[in-house]
Parts: sequence; structure tokens; C-alpha cells
Amino acid sequence: MSEGTRVLVLNAGSSSVKYQLIDMLDGTRLAAGLVERIGEPSGRLAHAPRTGDRRELLQVFPDHSAALKAVAEELAADGLGLDSPELAAIGHRVVHGGKRFTEPTVITDEVLTEIRRLIPVAPLHNPANIVGIEVARALRPDLPQVAVFDTAFHASMPEHAARYAIDKAVADEHRVRRYGFHGTSHQYVSRATARLLGKDPAEVNVIVLHLGNGASASAVSGGRCVDTSMGLTPLEGLVMGTRSGDIDAGVVFHLHRVGGLSVDEIDDLLNRRSGLRGLCGDNDMREIMRRADEGDADAKLAFDAYVHRLRKYIGGYYAVLGRVDAIAFTAGVGENAAPVRAAATAGLDELGIAVDAELNSVRSAEPRIISPGYARVAVAVVPTDEELEIARQSFALVHRESALPGERLPGE
Repeated sequence: MSEGTRVLVLNAGSSSVKYQLIDMLDGTRLAAGLVERIGEPSGRLAHAPRTGDRRELLQVFPDHSAALKAVAEELAADGLGLDSPELAAIGHRVVHGGKRFTEPTVITDEVLTEIRRLIPVAPLHNPANIVGIEVARALRPDLPQVAVFDTAFHASMPEHAARYAIDKAVADEHRVRRYGFHGTSHQYVSRATARLLGKDPAEVNVIVLHLGNGASASAVSGGRCVDTSMGLTPLEGLVMGTRSGDIDAGVVFHLHRVGGLSVDEIDDLLNRRSGLRGLCGDNDMREIMRRADEGDADAKLAFDAYVHRLRKYIGGYYAVLGRVDAIAFTAGVGENAAPVRAAATAGLDELGIAVDAELNSVRSAEPRIISPGYARVAVAVVPTDEELEIARQSFALVHRESALPGERLPGE
């Protein structure tokens, strides 16, 4: 196995590839970038090396193979080519790992077959993840390729939290259960929150609120997820940018039987035309807050519905955990929308939850506590770093598998 200390992280979407090259000795990002509009008439590659100028390449990328070859060329131009002996592994984000994959996993033909088998429960994500894996394996067949699963961190949920109350045999036959998503973010943020408090993650109970266009909450006890808001798919839970979140399953039957909508039309409605967009025509929280401030009733309704659902989950997960040491806001909305944080925690003083208005208004890229000193529960803003978490897990796995008994691993 390579003695290198670098990990290339790939996040392949249906028409895009995000990437970062990270040196695991100190967590330095050597390069990062994005290829978008793959398969469209006008593609774009934006590449940002740690040293040197940012570059933009405008050309057609007919498929993921062409996109990843272009990424390899950009990295090589900075002396960071995929043929470098410093490269220890390529880490891939894979959205759905089902019940089988509960830890980072070295990718083999058998593993890839199983990821394909999970496509029916992640039809929008797993196919793109698979393409990224296949192309990367072709480019560097000798290098360990590691799958890090969005669902893995949530595999520690107790069975009573993971189960839906439907016929058990039917559920087992069709793999219907709550899996949860955004796992790498929840894992990273819960651990970073414990560090912010100066405590061991094993001692801390945290409610993590990952609020982006997709949004999810988790209850983390002693470093282990005990409940999370997303379920079989990323549709369940919080109000999101374009997804409804929690909804009476009877609405689906009603829309089909009475409204005449097909299953595909209902799927499109709930995943792409609901949530904030469905309520006010906008899924950008910045624009929604601006409109609400100007008196737009629909925008105010969308904001209030979003916050109401958040508060329900904060209260619910407080009950699940019994004791809460911290609430951590993360991702695009969680890190940047001070009014969302203020509204979601307002009036919860009896639970020991409060936010200091001055601290909350500060914009920073650093983890920080925004609750007053007297508050029993720390409220924190903790920027997420899913790429670093994927790199960390990938690096630890390939070195653990190659280490001799008692051997000290790099970075320990």
C-alpha cells in the first residue's frame, strides 16, 4: 500500500463532480474544485489550488470519465497528479449504504454490486456515486478506493427508532426502515461540538441541525446517533428547500385517488416542488427572509413553517436524549442565517436554551458558542466539513488495514 498521506475526495452527482485533495498530516487542502453541467452543451470546471491562481475551464464534458480526466489534468498541472506516490486513497461519498454498510468500506467488485442493489432506495444519488467510483478505479486501479456512506453514522439508531410501525415482514422484504442521511456531517459536527466544549465526545449529548437546501436533525448521545429526522429517503423530517419533510402518508393516496396525480407526479411534487419553494416560490432562505421583512405573507408563512418544524425536532430530541449539552447549527442556513437560529431557540429558556443576540449576529467561519454564559445548554454554530470527514475515514481505514499489530498509524 502507498505510504502517502494524501486523500482525494470525490462527490459525484448526476451532472457534477466535487473534489478536494487533502493532506492528512495536517488537514491541509491542497486543491479543491467542481465540474458541473456534465453531459450538457456547456460544461464548467472551477479549480482552486492551495498555491497559485484559481482556474476556470469552459468546455463540453460529455460524461463523468471526461470530467474526472480533466480533474486529473488540473491536479497534475499543480504537481498533484493522480500518479503521485503521495496519494494514499480516493474517498467517495456514497449516499445510501443500506443495513450492510455501516462503516467506511474499501471498494471491491462485490461492494460495488451491493451499492448497485441499493439503487431503488436511492435512485437520484447512488447511480451517480457508482459512476464516479468506476471512473476513478479505471484511472487508478492500484489505489485503494473507499466508500464513505451518508447513512453509516445513523446505523447506531436503536431498532425502535429505526423501524416504521408497518407490517414487519413487508418492511423486511422491501428493506423499509429509517436510514438517515447527511451522516458524515452529523458525525463531524457532533465531534467538533464536543471539542468546542472542551469535552470528550463520549461525554456529550448533542442535537445537530444540518440546515442546507436539504436539511436534517440528529440526536447524538455519547458520539452515537440515537435518532435522526430523515428516513428511508431524504424526504422525511424538516421542511427543506424543495422537499416537504414530514407529511401524512394519506396525502399521497388523496392526491392519487382524488387529484388524479400519478406516482411520479407526486414524487416530483414532494421532492422538487414542496418545502420552502412550495410555500412561497423560493427556496433561498436569504431571499425568503428579505421578502418576509418587506411584508410578503407567503415568505413569512414559509419562514414560520420552517422554524416551527425545527422547534418540534429540538423539543422531541431533547426528550429522546433526556439531557442536552449542546445544540449545533451547521450547513449553509445553519451557519449563516442568524434569524433562523434566533427564532428556532426563542422562548425555550425553561429548557435551558437561549441565544445571545450579539453573539448570534457575528459572522465567522470558526466554530463558536452563541448562547449566554448562564445557559444550561450551549448553542453553537459549527461549520461542517464533510470532505475532511470522508478523507479522515478513508485514510484511517486504508492505514488500519495495512498496519502491523501495535503499529502506530500516521497522524496518531
